[in-house]
Amino acid sequence: MKLNRITSSPNRMNGQPCIRNLRLTVRRVIELLATYPDRQELRQEFPELEDEDIRQALIFASSYLDDRIVELSSSYETVA
Repeated sequence: MKLNRITSSPNRMNGQPCIRNLRLTVRRVIELLATYPDRQELRQEFPELEDEDIRQALIFASSYLDDRIVELSSSYETVA
């Protein structure tokens, strides 16, 4: 899959992967998704961020995760 909205330049944001050459890194987009669970509020604060930008940022970030099982301590368990 081609991630044509993810860009990287050594002269912009220290070479971190960004969204469409904006000063908005993939890492920041992931943080924003956690901070703004309401996408409408996210769009109001960051109108330049498009749905396809978010989708590609998630794909990019997930490509760096290993498919392995990680045991979490009991303090991370949720009660149903």
